[in-house]
Amino acid sequence: MEKLYTTDQNKTKLVKAKPETIQFLLSYSKSLNITEVDGLQFESNLN
Repeated sequence: MEKLYTTDQNKTKLVKAKPETIQFLLSYSKSLNITEVDGLQFESNLN
């Protein structure tokens, strides 16, 4: 597990998301509907 992480944390940089991107993801997650029938999952977008 330790090999998954970089040894030099100073070389990594944070990525900032735009407010429009955050709003899009929130809107999408609100409109996503998951229905389970007999062990099967159906995903639908309610837009």
